[in-house]
Amino acid sequence: MWIDLNFNLLTYIVLGLISLSLVIQMFYYWGLFRRLAFSKKKEKQDDQENMPPVSVIIAARNAILDLEKNLPYILYQDYPNFEVVVVNDSSDDGTEEFLTDLARYEPKLNVVHIRQNLNFFQGKKFPLSLGIKSAKHDILLLTDADCRPLSNQWIKSFARHYDKNTAMVIGYGAYEKKKTLLGLLQQFDTIQIAMFYLSKALGGKPYMGVGRNLSYRKSLFMENKGFISHYNVASGDDDLFVQQVANKKNSQVEISKDSITYSTPKPTFGQWVTQKRRHFSTGKYYKTGLKMLLGLYPLSQIMFFAAFVWLFFLPVHWGFPLGFLLFRLIQQLIIVGKSASRLYEKFPILLIPFAELFFIIFNPLLVLINTFSKPSRWR
Repeated sequence: MWIDLNFNLLTYIVLGLISLSLVIQMFYYWGLFRRLAFSKKKEKQDDQENMPPVSVIIAARNAILDLEKNLPYILYQDYPNFEVVVVNDSSDDGTEEFLTDLARYEPKLNVVHIRQNLNFFQGKKFPLSLGIKSAKHDILLLTDADCRPLSNQWIKSFARHYDKNTAMVIGYGAYEKKKTLLGLLQQFDTIQIAMFYLSKALGGKPYMGVGRNLSYRKSLFMENKGFISHYNVASGDDDLFVQQVANKKNSQVEISKDSITYSTPKPTFGQWVTQKRRHFSTGKYYKTGLKMLLGLYPLSQIMFFAAFVWLFFLPVHWGFPLGFLLFRLIQQLIIVGKSASRLYEKFPILLIPFAELFFIIFNPLLVLINTFSKPSRWR
C-alpha cells in the first residue's frame, strides 16, 4: 500500500513538472517569440532628399581575404552620402597595404591604422571606438569584415528610420547557408538567438543587437562614454552597450530583406565553440531579471524532456507523454518556422526538434566550461 501510494504521488509530481514546463514554454512561444514570428512587414517611404549621411564602421584584424571579398558590397551601396571607416587593428597579413592602396581610388573609404598593439583590452571595442571617433557623420552603421549586405539598399534600410527620436536601429545578421551539420547548427543558433533579442526589442525592451548589423548615433555613443563601463569584458559591444543606452523610445527594429547581412560561418567546430564562448562570457554582467528570462527557457526545456522520459517508467498510459510532446511540437514548429520565415531563413522545419535537443545539452556545457576558463580574445 505504501509503495503504491508513493508511486502514485511520484506520478503526479512528474505530470506536474511536465505541465509546468509546458506552460512556461507557451509563455515564451506566444507571449514573447510571437512578436517576431507575426511581426508585420512595414513599407516605409524613403525621403530621398533628406536621407542623413552615414558612416559605416568596420574593425578588422588579419582579415584581408574577407575585406577583398566583402568591401565592394559596402562601397557600392545605392546611397547618396556615406563613408566607410575601416580600422586596421595591427594586422600582419597584408591588410594595411590592401586598404592603403584601395583608399587611393575609393574616396568613400576612410582607413584608420593601429600599427602598434595598443589594445590593452581584449576584444574589438578599442578599434571600434577609434573608428567611431574618426567617423565624419552622426549616424553609424556597424558591421564586420566577414560580412556582406544582401542588397545595395542596406544603408538606406537603416537610415530611413532616423528621426529626432531615433538613436538606435537593431538589425539581423545571418550566416551564409552551408548544407553541412555545422552550418545548419550555426543557422539554427542564429535564429534562436534572434527570436529572443528581436522579440524583446519589438516589445520595447531591447537588450542586445549583433555587431555585424547594428546602427546607432555617434552622439549616443559619446554621451554615454562609449564602452568604457565594460572595457574589461572581451565581448559586449553589441549587448552590454545596448543594455546601457537603448530603450523603448529611442530604438527601432529593421528586419527587411534589404537590411540583412550575411557572414561566413565558422569552418570548424572548434572555432565556432570559441566564438560562442566569447558571446556567453558577457552573460554574467546582465541584470538579474534578464538573466532569469534567458535562463528559465532552457531550464524549462530540460525539465520537459526529463519529465517526458520519466513518464515512460511510471504507471501512466503512453498517450500522456506523447500527447504532451505532440502539442509542444506543433507550437514549436509554428513559432520557430514563422520566425525563420520572417528573417528570410530557410531552415528545414523537420530538423528543428533535433537542433533544439543539441543546444539543450551544448549551451549549458559551454556556460559550465566558461566558469572554469576564459575564452580566447578576438582574432
